[in-house]
Amino acid sequence: MSATLPSFAEALRVWTKVGCLSFGGPAAQIAMLQREVVDRRHWVSDARFLHALNFCMLLPGPEAMQLATYLGWLMHGVRGGVAAGLLFILPGALVMLALSAIYAALGGVPFVAALFFGLKCAVLVLVVEALLRVARRALRGVLPWALAVAAFLALFVFAVPFPLVVLGAGAVGLLVPDLFAKGGHGNAGAGHAAALDALLAAEPGRIAAMSGAARRAGLVAVGLWIWPVVLLLPAGGVFADIAWFFSKMAVVTFGGAYAVLAYVAQEAVEHYRWLTAPEMLAGLGLAETTPGPLILVLQFVGFLAGLREGGGWTAAVAGAGLTLWVTFLPCFAWIFLGAPYIERLHHVERLRGALAGVTAAVVGVIANLALWFGLRVLFARMVDGPFALHWPDPASLHWQALALAALAAFGLFRLKLDVVPLLGLTALAGLILTSIAP
Repeated sequence: MSATLPSFAEALRVWTKVGCLSFGGPAAQIAMLQREVVDRRHWVSDARFLHALNFCMLLPGPEAMQLATYLGWLMHGVRGGVAAGLLFILPGALVMLALSAIYAALGGVPFVAALFFGLKCAVLVLVVEALLRVARRALRGVLPWALAVAAFLALFVFAVPFPLVVLGAGAVGLLVPDLFAKGGHGNAGAGHAAALDALLAAEPGRIAAMSGAARRAGLVAVGLWIWPVVLLLPAGGVFADIAWFFSKMAVVTFGGAYAVLAYVAQEAVEHYRWLTAPEMLAGLGLAETTPGPLILVLQFVGFLAGLREGGGWTAAVAGAGLTLWVTFLPCFAWIFLGAPYIERLHHVERLRGALAGVTAAVVGVIANLALWFGLRVLFARMVDGPFALHWPDPASLHWQALALAALAAFGLFRLKLDVVPLLGLTALAGLILTSIAP
């Protein structure tokens, strides 16, 4: 493999594609990133991809967006990280802004819901494919498999807090790194060379040379994040509340959007009274049908807060923009401040073991997300079960969703369709099915 990275323009095209097609939440988004930069283009090796993913899993905020930022930085420095992160957010944010305005004006978006119904079914199949691929590459040995199963059960059955699951798996890897020698983080990606790894082997000082600019960019991101909060808080009002509330969310959202939605819903509905509980659920539904991080549901909340408390559509757009600003700028800060240090840990044996433990747990995390997402796509109602289980009501099965998922599986696994035609096929089929049998 030549030690030559793709041009910045070529990378921009890929980041744009990922941002426009990143439906279905973090599992599907991580799968798309892996497919584009590891499997199809061999820009990054499995080992380095998993190394970056493990770090992002330990951060607050949307892990897939931060992973894109990390990979962009590795390949093209600060400008690459900014471009990858922004392009991951902007398409979904623009769609969410439009849907928020339609929802506020009309009270619903049935055509869009019908169109995206098929997309969700295709995304479910993509998530399953991602789970199989990551498990095959990351779980080699008894202990990695055991950690993956334990992580899944802890999250899905017992609702153990996400940080405890990931940190516990990392602690196991730190204590017994030798038991991960046959797979996981250390050997992932041994099947092919990658452009970035070849370049770093040829230029061993490359990461150190990039570190200073990254740290400066991280400090700039912190400053840009903090200044509207400082300016708005003394004045009070809805924008001060938005800046403060969503800034807090940015530093406690460990485990992604699902980990914080219950708290956001409670505060936004009961404390601030920006929207009602049914509207919060509608916002989550809109976020699940748009590309980009699921945490874009916060933009919907900020939009309605600005509309109702700030007085009009201009205030609504300002509320949505301010929410995005204080939610995502910290994500750039975490990556630019932390990635230079994380890249130096590749060859530290115990830390490699810790990251291999996190890799194994991530498989369980993806399995939990896949099952959570799949049950809610295929069934209309969930009922309480033992422990922390929420199980589907069999009578609420969506036969249309099952049919669309089967169509997507046939297209992906048998016809080997690429993501774009697969999503287009199932979106059109979803629109037709819901018009025939709503």
